[in-house]
Amino acid sequence: MKICQVEKTLVSTNRIKEMGHRPLLVVKEKNGARSVAVDAIGCVAGDWVIAVSGSASRAAAGSKDYPSDLTIVGIIDNWSEE
Repeated sequence: MKICQVEKTLVSTNRIKEMGHRPLLVVKEKNGARSVAVDAIGCVAGDWVIAVSGSASRAAAGSKDYPSDLTIVGIIDNWSEE
């Protein structure tokens, strides 16, 4: 699992059909690395979130066949970067 902060929505209108219409978000890890994550729960910019990768990411996105490397599975209610 990773702790990330949501930066913004990523708009991608041309996708393979297996991706469906799940929202994509740009997230930033604490070390500064940016990634694209599937939003499985409804996040907004500024939210601190928990994201999973690998096979857990595909399952969390809705199917083991879903093409995802990173899926947001929880919003953190209380988090301090320090």
